This record gives sequence, C-alpha cells and structure tokens, in this order.
Amino acid sequence: MKHQNMAMLCDFYEFTMANGYFKSGFYKRNVYFDVFFRSVPDNGGFAVAAGLEQLIDYIRELHFTDTDIDYLRSKGIFDGDFLNYLREFRFTGDIYSVPEGTPVFPNEPILTVKAPAIEAQLIETFVLLTLNHQTLIATKANRIVRAAQGRAVLEFGSRRAQGASGAIDGARAAYIGGCAGTACTLTDELYGVPAGGTMAHSWIQMFDSEYEAFKTYCELYPDHPTLLVDTYDTLKSGIPNAIKVFREQGIMRCAIRLDSGDISYLSKKARKMLDEAGLTECTITASNALDEKLIRDLMMQGAQVDTFGVGERLITSSSSPVFGGVYKLVAVETGNGEIEPKIKVSENAAKITNPHFKKVYRYYDNESGKALADELCVYDEVVDDTKPHTIFDPNATWKTKTLTNFTAKELLVPVFRNGVCVYDSPSIQEIAAYCREQIELLWDEVKRFENPHTYYVDLSEQLYEIKRILLDVHRLS
Repeated sequence: MKHQNMAMLCDFYEFTMANGYFKSGFYKRNVYFDVFFRSVPDNGGFAVAAGLEQLIDYIRELHFTDTDIDYLRSKGIFDGDFLNYLREFRFTGDIYSVPEGTPVFPNEPILTVKAPAIEAQLIETFVLLTLNHQTLIATKANRIVRAAQGRAVLEFGSRRAQGASGAIDGARAAYIGGCAGTACTLTDELYGVPAGGTMAHSWIQMFDSEYEAFKTYCELYPDHPTLLVDTYDTLKSGIPNAIKVFREQGIMRCAIRLDSGDISYLSKKARKMLDEAGLTECTITASNALDEKLIRDLMMQGAQVDTFGVGERLITSSSSPVFGGVYKLVAVETGNGEIEPKIKVSENAAKITNPHFKKVYRYYDNESGKALADELCVYDEVVDDTKPHTIFDPNATWKTKTLTNFTAKELLVPVFRNGVCVYDSPSIQEIAAYCREQIELLWDEVKRFENPHTYYVDLSEQLYEIKRILLDVHRLS
C-alpha cells in the first residue's frame, strides 16, 4: 500500500481555494474558524468532545511531499508559485479547544482556529473528520454506560467498524465516554485503553466436547477466566459444564458470557444455577447487538448481568451515525490587525452562524456545583464571577437570569500558539476520569434519554448586538 500523507486527506476544493487565496494575496491574512454542531445525536441532551489528540498529531506532522506536489501539478490548474509555497508549508497559527471529555452543547465553539487563510482552510477536512467521529462514538458510549447503571461496559466493535481507524480511534473514544475496556488490541498498544478477551465459539467447536474446551481454557488461564456458554445449549450444557470445570479447578473468581437468546431470562437462570453451586463470585457478561435501549430494558426486567459487551451499535453509533460538526469562518483580520466579524446568513435560521472570535464561559452554581449555562462572549470580554452577572436567551431576549453565587470557567484552552503545541496532553485514563467528573456536574434533567432539558447556550449582550448589526446589514443590502 502506498504511503498515506494525511495532509492530502483533504477535500479538493480546499486546494482550489488555497490556490485562489495565494493568487489574490489573502494567504497572509489571519482568519478565524469555529467548529461547532447544531444537534446532539439520538436527540440527547449533550455530546462528549473527543479527537483532540489525533488532531494534535496531525498538525505536528503537517507537510507536503514532493510526490504530493507532483500530483497537484498533474491536475494542471495550480499556480507554480503556490506549489512552491506548499513545499515549505507548516502550520503557524493558533488553535483553541475544549479538553477531550468535556460535555458540549449545540451552537458553541468546541474548537477555534486562528491562522493564515491557506493554513486554516487546508486543515478543515481532517479537523472535522477526527472531531466528528470520536465525539460521535464518545457520546454514544456515554449513553450506553449511563443506561448500564454502574455495570461495566466493554467495547466489542472492531470487526463491524467502518475501517481500521474507525475501530482503533473509535475504541479510544468509547473509553473516553465511559467504557471500561475494549477488545481492540491495537488501541491498547497505542493509547493504553485496557484490552481483554477470552474465546469465540470456534474455540469450543475445536474440541471433542464443550467440557474439554472449558477445562483446557481454565488450565491455560486460571486467573478470572470467562467461559462462553451458548455454543450448544446454554442451560442444558453450557452453564453446567462451566460450573463443573470451575469447581473441579477450584476457581471462584470467574465469569460466563451469554451471547444469544433471551438475555434477561438466561441471566436470571444462570445466576440461580451459579449461586446454588456456590459460585457467588462468578459474574455474568452479556453481548449480542446491544445498545442503550436494550440495556435499559434489561435493567428494567431485573436481568442479572454484571458486564455488557457492546459492539456494532456502539462503534458505528448505528441509531444516529453522523455527528454534524461544521467548520465556519467567523472573523478575518484587516490590514491594520483589527478583527472583523463575519456571519453566514441562511433562510434556515438554524444555519445562521454566531460571528466573531469568541471565548466560551461555563457557569457553575457554587452551592450545588452544577453547570448552569454556557455563554459565548467576544474574545476580549471578561466575566467577573465576584459580581452579579445577567445572562439571556438569544432566542427569547426577554428571558434573563442573574447569577450571583457562581464560578465562571473558560472552556476553550490554548492548544497551539504560532504553530507550536502548548497543550500538555493528559493520559487516556485522566481524560476518562475528567469526562466522568464533568458529566456529574450536569443536572439529571439534561442527562435524560427522552426529552432532555435544553441546556442554555447564550450570547453575551455585546456579541448579540454584533450579530444583530451584521444581520441588519445583510437584510438591507
């Protein structure tokens, strides 16, 4: 397979625009782009940001090879000086982002790029694909983990993922979202996400009997073995043979896995059989096309499941398989260095953008510790949380709320400055712990699966006025 330079993983129109910027003299002008999304998958109340680490690696390695330049020249439409410019291309701008694992909401920037126009344009595709994919999977994983109500969830989806990176990075995102581990060995090797696994039905079929297959496996792996009990008949042979082997070898810390049939019914029967055999420490794992809805139903039915293995419906987020993050120009710098806000106007009101270089504040109630609202402010606005602060809903400006006993926290943190990474990337375990902590700060009403409460993302009065003026200019033009 030919070497793949990720700099070329780019929509072709990014190159035509970049060439145009170069010829028009715009390529030295700093511009500002926001990444944001308009709706949460599965009609949820929030999403979980992920994918920043892979974006950092991409920006650090960003360059074009002679082979890339030769390919672009073969198209016959690019200026020679522009292609020479690409030979020395490196990212020299600034990037601000929410940390991975942060709960995020529609219409607020989760990442902002400030860079010369060509640089900002050429990274668009990769920025979106890595943030959209991993945020989608982290969000889905968190829904499934919350449905499990404290039972462990393992990611089992590699063989059903959309391609190798979908499996590898998807398992990473699932861990950020709350999964306890993965079946993907490479994700463990690369990122430290705990990988584990036991056997497939083929292991059992390889032996002359189910009992011999179980016995051999437990002899090889006596430390907390898990036996797959549904190859032939779960209740008549699978569980009895597992019990026989566990007792013969004196293994008390063990598990069985149910991969087919009526999981609720079988898990209850299994629990009774295991307890009556004195194997009260033996846990039950369930798999087979699970998702948050099926897991919620199993919990409501009193299923005796300790661990859930979730595959295709997690790694593809099959019920809502697209995360609609977008990359929109919000400001440009003028010749004298001033920042000029830009807005995209649409007949569809939901597609009208929030202009300007912005910062995002999240406000926390000091008594409960819970998150109250997010506010989008102009980049140089400062919120003093020692004084009362009024926020309002930009869609209903008569609705205001004055915060008095609160803490304000900026969500966007510097990741790159002048092309240099200034972000100290946490470990995957630290990211997952941070995610758990931050989701605990959301009200239960926001975390509902059905009709969640809308968490307010407001515009500051100054930003709202800038947006109103820009809309009036376009309306009158």
